[in-house]
Amino acid sequence: MILFHGKESNPRSLVKAVSWRLLGSIDTFALSWFFTSNAVMAGTIASTEVLTKICLYYVHERAWAQSSWGLRHHDPAHKQSNLINPADTSTTF
Repeated sequence: MILFHGKESNPRSLVKAVSWRLLGSIDTFALSWFFTSNAVMAGTIASTEVLTKICLYYVHERAWAQSSWGLRHHDPAHKQSNLINPADTSTTF
């Protein structure tokens, strides 16, 4: 498993991945049932994509956690520009 060190903890990213995937699986099941009119087929489609989508989302989240692009400083001294400068290597997470 690929682990990254970012602003969020690994367990937080995993829980977010699982909750997002549950919502996505419900959507996949509903759409599959709508298009196939077959609940068993819809269940098969929804269940086969669960694990791969959880893994992909988790890796995607951890990769984004490595980036400081678009994050805001919480330091009041940075009132003029509160976005982190990606070129600034002095910021550590």
